[in-house]
Amino acid sequence: MMTRRQKIIKLLEERDYSVSELALMLEIRGKGSKKIILDDIKAIANVVKREGKILLIQPAQCKKCGFIFKPEIKVPGRCPKCKSEWIEEPRFKIGLK
Repeated sequence: MMTRRQKIIKLLEERDYSVSELALMLEIRGKGSKKIILDDIKAIANVVKREGKILLIQPAQCKKCGFIFKPEIKVPGRCPKCKSEWIEEPRFKIGLK
């Protein structure tokens, strides 16, 4: 039986996923589901680094004005440029260094 983090690693090695997609794939629901996945991704970033791999981050982007956020392990709530809450979540993938 694989742990949740092992499942996330396996998924991220195959292709990129957003936080919401990972929560859906792992059937994690509720108010804190994104935080659970983000905490896991932060831990996974350290694990894969020790294995000689890297966590690739496609940054979040505002769907209204196109503002591109810094590539971080977090989901922004509002665009600093236009104040829109219509944000495309960042996407994560595990790759080779």
